[in-house]
Amino acid sequence: MNERDRDAPDQQAGDRAGDGSPRDGAATAHPDEKTNAFNQYRRLLLSIAYRMLGSMAEAEDLVQDAYIRWQQTSTPVRSPRAFLVTTVSRLCINHLQSARVQREVYVGTWLPEPVIADEPSERPGASDESISIAFLLLLERLTPAERAVFLLREVFEYEYGEIASILNQSAVACRQILRRARRHMAENRPRFTPSPEQRANLLKEFLQASARGDLDGLVALLHQDVVLYADGGGKTTAILQPILGPARVARFILRAPRKLLPPDLVRRFTDVNGQPAIVAYRYGRVHSVFTIEVDAGSIRNIFIMSNPEKLSHLPDLPGAPF
Repeated sequence: MNERDRDAPDQQAGDRAGDGSPRDGAATAHPDEKTNAFNQYRRLLLSIAYRMLGSMAEAEDLVQDAYIRWQQTSTPVRSPRAFLVTTVSRLCINHLQSARVQREVYVGTWLPEPVIADEPSERPGASDESISIAFLLLLERLTPAERAVFLLREVFEYEYGEIASILNQSAVACRQILRRARRHMAENRPRFTPSPEQRANLLKEFLQASARGDLDGLVALLHQDVVLYADGGGKTTAILQPILGPARVARFILRAPRKLLPPDLVRRFTDVNGQPAIVAYRYGRVHSVFTIEVDAGSIRNIFIMSNPEKLSHLPDLPGAPF
């Protein structure tokens, strides 16, 4: 029996034990003990919430809300882990149901909030693909319930009975939800998973061809169905609609307005959301993040994130004068 089998929540939210016997190290406890228990699972909770919401700022807010609910719980809890995962999952679903309305009036294309390297990764061996911008954007095609079931099962490897308890659904219903989610995801995911080296090399070749003004060189790197997405959120200059096709994307990159790509940008290669990316700085502050999705050896999607509200948590350029 694995750890989650022992910790699986019952049909009541939070796995409350009627006999008061603690599991996983806590029941009704001193506030400091509750804080210690919460801190033990905080990274896991952020990992789930970030993937659900595509925003680290929103994920941190909901995890903090779960912490408050955890502190206010007066009935015995056999498994703090199950209680907290259940609480965060349900808060995320509720938030997504309202967020859909907000994203319908979002200015331009909505893209997930980028994070440096693997900040939201929790479980050992977790695939970087599950926090990539491309993967998080695909999750937007799912309903909140589909997203929760898909992530809990496919990324965090929860059993159907556990997911059913977390979402207050039957195991049969969760299986059906997962089938729908898998179908939606499979329709749009790349056929082949590239190596990190292949992604990094394509990104460098793309930057070099752009710097040379090499239109043909750029087109040669692009998938026939390439799409360029840019997210400025109405806060900065950005295209409002995706650009489709290799020739149009290449021309846009070479002729982009100076307001979108100022000539004085300083660019650095780094990992963003577990994938190779280019972070552009202006006056030492993050100006934009550029990353790609690769399919069959060519660039299938391009993501440019310049909404300052989504970039404010990223570190400044090391050693830059202010």
